[in-house]
Amino acid sequence: MRSTENRAASKFRTMHESGCFVLPNPWDIGTAIYLEQLGFKALATTSAGFAFSRGKSDGAVPRDEMLAHIREIVEATSLPVNADFLNGFAEKPKDVAANVKLCVETGVAGLSVEDNSQNPAAPLYEKGLAVERIRAARAEIDASKTAVMLTGRCEGWLVKDPDPLHTAIDRLAAYAEAGADCLYAPGVSKPDEIAQIVKTVAPKPVNVLVSGFNHQLSLSQLADLGVRRISVGSGLALSAWGAFLRAAQDIKTHGTFNLLANGAASADLNKLFREK
Repeated sequence: MRSTENRAASKFRTMHESGCFVLPNPWDIGTAIYLEQLGFKALATTSAGFAFSRGKSDGAVPRDEMLAHIREIVEATSLPVNADFLNGFAEKPKDVAANVKLCVETGVAGLSVEDNSQNPAAPLYEKGLAVERIRAARAEIDASKTAVMLTGRCEGWLVKDPDPLHTAIDRLAAYAEAGADCLYAPGVSKPDEIAQIVKTVAPKPVNVLVSGFNHQLSLSQLADLGVRRISVGSGLALSAWGAFLRAAQDIKTHGTFNLLANGAASADLNKLFREK
């Protein structure tokens, strides 16, 4: 099993060396199977998408439940899987390392650790602590003797930092130096800001989140900016929720069922999962 996991991790690492690829985010086994069948070459979990499927807010899923979900996605597909591992489910670097060890053991090809403290009074960990957390995660991955990729995330835009670009550039450069293999600042949308981030951490690869707020960005545009990886976070889950909410509200408000006509064909899904 470990050799299989290492092959997936090595393949995932190679995908970041040139070009630009989309890393879509399933939130359950069925969506993971479909995305693989569609031809994507790697997948990533989404903490928010999974949380919503469990009737919880993003960040409210406990560590062990999240680890079980990550393992479930890994086992559902032959593709490399990157884990959205939030803030490592811990504050202290040694505890982050212990949790990263558990995440690596699920068979992931990569994982991300973010600097969101979940504390409204100080939403980002102090920079020195944030860097040590990345350093601890790096050391644990190295000790595992796997090729698992570590993504360092700066949450400046998502926590409404007063100067998110400056904060992201400063922190991502430090995370890269601390051993992060890939850098990620979810929320950035302006092409010139994306280009600045790419230039700052080069030659290390950059992941950009594309979702509803910046859906106008395209794969070719981001590739031209030097982005190596594009994820959609909770975007696909929110798209599904959007269709569900509109159809349910239409039934409740108007007593009509017209929006059900836009649903997927059950015969197609039955065929997909029978073949799996």
